[in-house]
Amino acid sequence: MSDPLVAVIDLDLPGATISRHLYGHFAEHLGRCIYGGFFVGEDSAIPNEGGIRLDVVDALRAIRIPNLRWPGGCFADDYHWRDGIGPRESRPRMVNSHWGDVVEDNSFGTHEFMHLCEMLGADAYVSGNIGSGTVREMSEWVEYLTRDDDSPMAALRRDNGRNEPWRVPFWGLGNEAWGCGGNMNAEHFANLARQYGTYVRDHGDNKVYRIAAGANTDDYRWTETLMKALAHLGCAHDPRGFYQALSLHYYTINGEWADKGDATRFGLDDYYVTMKRAQRMREVVRGHANVMDSYDPLRRVGLVIDEWGTWWNVEHGTDPGFLYQQNTLRDALVASVHFDIFHDYADRLVMANIAQTVNVLQAMILTDPDTGALVLTPTYHVFRMNVGHHDAAALQVRLKGQERTRQVEGEEIPLLSVSASIKDDTALVSLSNLDAAEPQTLVLDLRGREVAEFSASVLTAGDLQEHNTPERPDAVAPEAHDGVRAHPDGLAVILPPHSYVTVSLRLA
Repeated sequence: MSDPLVAVIDLDLPGATISRHLYGHFAEHLGRCIYGGFFVGEDSAIPNEGGIRLDVVDALRAIRIPNLRWPGGCFADDYHWRDGIGPRESRPRMVNSHWGDVVEDNSFGTHEFMHLCEMLGADAYVSGNIGSGTVREMSEWVEYLTRDDDSPMAALRRDNGRNEPWRVPFWGLGNEAWGCGGNMNAEHFANLARQYGTYVRDHGDNKVYRIAAGANTDDYRWTETLMKALAHLGCAHDPRGFYQALSLHYYTINGEWADKGDATRFGLDDYYVTMKRAQRMREVVRGHANVMDSYDPLRRVGLVIDEWGTWWNVEHGTDPGFLYQQNTLRDALVASVHFDIFHDYADRLVMANIAQTVNVLQAMILTDPDTGALVLTPTYHVFRMNVGHHDAAALQVRLKGQERTRQVEGEEIPLLSVSASIKDDTALVSLSNLDAAEPQTLVLDLRGREVAEFSASVLTAGDLQEHNTPERPDAVAPEAHDGVRAHPDGLAVILPPHSYVTVSLRLA
């Protein structure tokens, strides 16, 4: 019998800080994410505050949601903020042409979003309209939100019932400018990002972190163009330049966009293809980070992955434009793999936002449109199990021994994913066994500090296709894991097939 694989972790050598904002979220006016998800209206029988659903807020507070991106997505570049302020009954309507061609009544707007963020204890990440908006429109929205005197926009905000300004730390300059945000080329958008970024001003003590709409997947030229635009004008090393970060979008899909596969009805080969596509995020992040390093070796410009997650065909019988999909154990393992990658690039990544929080794509929460029942997804539980990584220092993990792999689409992919972090006197180790059929044993060779106590949790199920429903809300839910034992080098951890395990270490 071969020796077990060993993970060497130096507990006394902390690395870059894993920003809590890597566990960020995304809420777009898309399907039932806002309406029927976050917002049910004040007349709803579902308990709410100002129309905001209280059980959704409670669930997200439990995973310490750090930020929320709004109003899109593609919707953002059709959104004109003045339509969403003032008395709800007098707000103009619009057509949501991107998502279902439905009529949007703007009953959820700026004040509702900011109230939601306050209820969640989350920072606001507002996505501004470059595609169909104006520089003045965006500049005035920032003023409306954040200025605290008698300026025209501050006065308008007070007329609409909010005396104090809000804190808005994150601002998006457009969205997917290469596609639904205007079908621009990189050079044209770089000029617009500089222009709009100039007028997204800091008011009072609100300092805005401006995020320019970045690349799709492996479009490294787009990233280079935006970095050149900063370097050419001497701003690449200026944290108060036109923009302080670039975004990146990468989705995990099987097949083609026209047929992305089913969320729950998939076979073993489909599962392994998904794991390969999820692991490709590492290659994509590394490629963009390398481009950015060549212009910004001190890593002052951030990389923000503000759309990521699985994207399957919509559930049968639902509106194709609403992007409603179920969420299985497979999705949870996609999330755990992504977080390991994000932790490894914590020195460049400053934020990530899963798409999306409620009822859309790889959601945390699903709500039943008929009964109002709320379901927490397997992906939600990965977020909750990882709260200990928020603002912790990344720890390097070095694997010794023969790693288990599988050939997928002509390439060997690893079947184990690991990351670790430390904060104060607690360390957290995350372990994903991607082998669908066999358990793995991993020895944690813990060096540099003594472990006084440990505990572990496991997320798995009998089948990869298992998912939670109103009838079976805990079909996939974390449990205490008793498969951790003392070992001469530290701890030996048994990882069940297709499982996610976290080991918490209290250090002496």
